[in-house]
Amino acid sequence: MKIDKKIIKELSDYLNEFNLTELEYTEKDTKIKVSKSNISINNQNIPNSTNKLKNSDSINTPNESISGIDITSPIIGTAYHAPEPGAKKFVEVGKKIKKGDTVMIVEAMKTMNHVPSTSDGIVKKICVSDGQPVEFGQTIVILE
Repeated sequence: MKIDKKIIKELSDYLNEFNLTELEYTEKDTKIKVSKSNISINNQNIPNSTNKLKNSDSINTPNESISGIDITSPIIGTAYHAPEPGAKKFVEVGKKIKKGDTVMIVEAMKTMNHVPSTSDGIVKKICVSDGQPVEFGQTIVILE
């Protein structure tokens, strides 16, 4: 399957232009879904074939490699940096945290799930934007 990069670029531009978080495009047997967190291309002729490409809008770039202790999302949902809009963020880059401290909230099915730190450390990178959809096992914070 040949992927037309122009379509992906155009859909990504629409995300920013219209302030969208997700957009789907379907043509014949190909379905392209673009979101702020990733781009999925699903070819209907090949069972269970899903290719995921990082979108330039995400905080992590594909060539960027940061080592450290990864804190991952325990569930699929929407990540939030603070307990409520306008409130102080749970963590910021450079902040020292302890094991068990809440680093983020992941909302799933109207339930706010606190994500605890799995170890002590200093926040090296926050890998997701506030309000961004996250997948199970996706790295959300990296500690030194």
